[in-house]
Amino acid sequence: MRSRVVFADKKLRKVFENLKDSKTEDKKLYDWLNRAFDDLADDAFCGIQIPKKQIPKEYIKKYEIDNLWKYNLPNAWRLIYSVAEDKVMLISIVLEWMDHKKYERRFGY
Repeated sequence: MRSRVVFADKKLRKVFENLKDSKTEDKKLYDWLNRAFDDLADDAFCGIQIPKKQIPKEYIKKYEIDNLWKYNLPNAWRLIYSVAEDKVMLISIVLEWMDHKKYERRFGY
């Protein structure tokens, strides 16, 4: 099911845009994220749904979400997003991306 991909806040969008001009591995991360955004635009549910009981409370409090999805990026990076409905269109809301170590800490694995 197609969706519109948006960032949860302007700060996150700015961080993403800064990756583009990076000369380090961040440029690869920028490319991986772009590919993920294209996939989410084609199918909002292409990621792996995180069980409701495992959604970190900080996400629920900060973003007022009731669902959470994970999209696996190369090199064990993770894109975390939520899916919302806006009248006639689905919206994939990008919350953050992180390496695997941070992901395991955030989700208590």
